[in-house]
Amino acid sequence: MRKAVAIAMLAVLMALWVEALYAGEKKPLPRPTGAVTPVPTGEGWADLFDAENARLWEVDAKNLFEFQDGVMHIFGKKPTHYIRYTGDSYGDFQAHLEFKLTAKANSGLMFRAAPEDPVFQGMEIQLIDSFGEDPSYYSCGALYDVAAPMFNLVNKPGEWNSLDLMVQGKHIVAAVNGWNVLDVDLSKMTMPIGKFPTPLNELPVTGSLFLQDHGNEVWFRNLRVKKL
Repeated sequence: MRKAVAIAMLAVLMALWVEALYAGEKKPLPRPTGAVTPVPTGEGWADLFDAENARLWEVDAKNLFEFQDGVMHIFGKKPTHYIRYTGDSYGDFQAHLEFKLTAKANSGLMFRAAPEDPVFQGMEIQLIDSFGEDPSYYSCGALYDVAAPMFNLVNKPGEWNSLDLMVQGKHIVAAVNGWNVLDVDLSKMTMPIGKFPTPLNELPVTGSLFLQDHGNEVWFRNLRVKKL
């Protein structure tokens, strides 16, 4: 009798545990959403995708991207390549860039980058399909492998997004779809962080702009840059 009661009590406890387990599954909490910001205009802003500048983007392979109606279309071919703007170098600047990603696509805007080694002698704002994920060192808007964005503001795959970037001295501020998600002081980074063997405080303060072709199909438009 006692054994039967014990078994019945155990069954009840198991049922209550299962009910509590499923009841504990939380619905996703609301997250902020943004919108593509207006294209900047006025004195000092250069259009790096206009007819004159489009021909100045170079890469070490053929048939990786094309320009059509002011839009750069990266076809997405392995292995990874880095498409460099050869028309100028940049130290302190503001930039506006709009991007559209396919599902799981991975790309980035690299800046102050050495042409011979943009990966370790330059920095990158990560542009990746991390829609719906918690922010990390590798999500959209991150200073790649160094600083996570405060919010993950990237839109669903197939929708346009905007990145607004300000780089001045040791200060970096980035906004995705109108929200400031990154505010970094490189002067504090006097030790190696993430993938970088060199402290970011010691990296060159001027260099090239690159768009990363990580083997995924992506589109870019309205790249405007203004030197500060």
